[in-house]
Amino acid sequence: MARFVIRLFINAVALWLTTLIVAGVQVVAYPPQDNIAWVLTYLMVALIFGIVNGFIGNFIRIVAFPLYILTLGLIALVVNSLLLMLVGWISEIIGFGLVVDGFWWGVIGALVLSLISWLIGIVLRPVMRGDSRR
Repeated sequence: MARFVIRLFINAVALWLTTLIVAGVQVVAYPPQDNIAWVLTYLMVALIFGIVNGFIGNFIRIVAFPLYILTLGLIALVVNSLLLMLVGWISEIIGFGLVVDGFWWGVIGALVLSLISWLIGIVLRPVMRGDSRR
């Protein structure tokens, strides 16, 4: 359970940094728009992203495995962009959350999000393992 919470925080921080870096990806907090609302919004969007990526993303990766081989993995940019846009659509239905301005902003946002999440994951890997050798 602790690993899940750490992963959720990693995704929320990566999403926050992505919205600061990429102009076409924003997060809209639910009212009242105070600091707690922003933090909870980022955590909710990260949770939605984790669920969508865990279920739908894994299904797409299994079904599209030949395309991954054929394109040497470049199709992952398109898949991750579409998953990010799907999270935006789901959060729009809820009434707050992620806003992606278009497909290419989704590609850039997904690329930045995955790189930042990967870097934070590398830094926090000893914590996630419970390793005392730091």
